[in-house]
Amino acid sequence: MASSSGNSNSSSSSQLQNSGSEEDLHQQNMMDQRKRKRKESNRESARRSRMRKQQHLDELVAQVAQLSKENNQILNSINFTTHHYLNIQAENSVLRAQMMELSQRLDYLSQILSYLNTMSASELVYETDQCFEPSTCDHGFTNPFNLPYLNQPIMASPDMFQYY
Repeated sequence: MASSSGNSNSSSSSQLQNSGSEEDLHQQNMMDQRKRKRKESNRESARRSRMRKQQHLDELVAQVAQLSKENNQILNSINFTTHHYLNIQAENSVLRAQMMELSQRLDYLSQILSYLNTMSASELVYETDQCFEPSTCDHGFTNPFNLPYLNQPIMASPDMFQYY
């Protein structure tokens, strides 16, 4: 019996060793399986992360394209407005020059009217009766052909004030 109990002790210890090594194998398999699942999960997470990064990059590229388009539209609008402003400024300069010329003509005509109003009626008749041809009259205000501002065209034109 002693030998059988020794035998049974050795068989139970080998069974314990076998069951321990089976359990170790089972635990090892479980750990390997967990590692594989974790690696697979990490790969899937990395793939999703790359996809999000790519999507974000695509959105940023689209935003850059949209902002570039808007920037070009704004630049075109600024160029158009600047060109229009310069044209208006040139036209304004022409109108100011024409206004100055017309003001000078008005002042000159006012001087003529003032002179004619101060002359007596007899002096006026006498002076106008003396000149039957405009080319022989050389007395100034009473001869309309000798008035320097009446027969001159307005000299300012838009071409003089063009800005490029």
